Amino acid sequence: MDFWKLMDVVHKRQLIMNPMRSTKLDRFIDLLDLPQGGRVLDVGCGKGEFLLRLNKLYAITGIGIDKSPYCVSDCKTNKEARAPDADIEYLVVDAADYKTEERFDLTCCMGASWIYGGIRGTLEALTKMTKPGGLIIAGEPYWLKEPSPEYLKADEMERDTFHTHMENVLMGDEFGLTCGYTLTSDHEDWDYYESLHWWSAADYVDANPDDPDNAEIIKNAKKYREVYLKWARDTLNWGLYIYRKPVYEL
Repeated sequence: MDFWKLMDVVHKRQLIMNPMRSTKLDRFIDLLDLPQGGRVLDVGCGKGEFLLRLNKLYAITGIGIDKSPYCVSDCKTNKEARAPDADIEYLVVDAADYKTEERFDLTCCMGASWIYGGIRGTLEALTKMTKPGGLIIAGEPYWLKEPSPEYLKADEMERDTFHTHMENVLMGDEFGLTCGYTLTSDHEDWDYYESLHWWSAADYVDANPDDPDNAEIIKNAKKYREVYLKWARDTLNWGLYIYRKPVYEL
């Protein structure tokens, strides 16, 4: 089954494609205090919700890139419905191959650090595309406690895939960045995000009974329901991290 189709199916009920509820995200956006008309790059932009909310408050312009054609199609539909005159461009691009000489007021990658091999590689890449004095946002899971071998095996990942909250904060220091603020999820955020995946999968199968991918869709939903409820809910959390690039190199 096409991976991006699967992601489209399980996220169908969600505009925000990470475990952070809308009211918390709005408070986070308000704290950014971006310049009016500033330029923003959103790597792994999902359905474009973050850029649209930034545009509403700060009239930003910018670029959203995502490897999923389903997401970019949603981005364009949402923009046309809510901000048709906004100077925001959405591109179907593998961000690992994206090159630009432009430096942005804000660069962000929320939930897609795998593009650059993890949060360390993400901060390195985004720092190069950010203006001096600009901001970088990383959205990244972190360990609440040591994951069990059973959890790692079931989720097909390594212990070093993620880090602790403190390690994520301090990692900015390696690139001359200062982490100025963090916002973390709670069980309400996670339960809303995860359980809607199961609901969306069931919705899709009911509406498309002849799709040959249905068995895989349901199998995937059941697998990650078990992984979440049995291990992830109390082992893994999610954080948004704001880093500032200094005006002058020290």
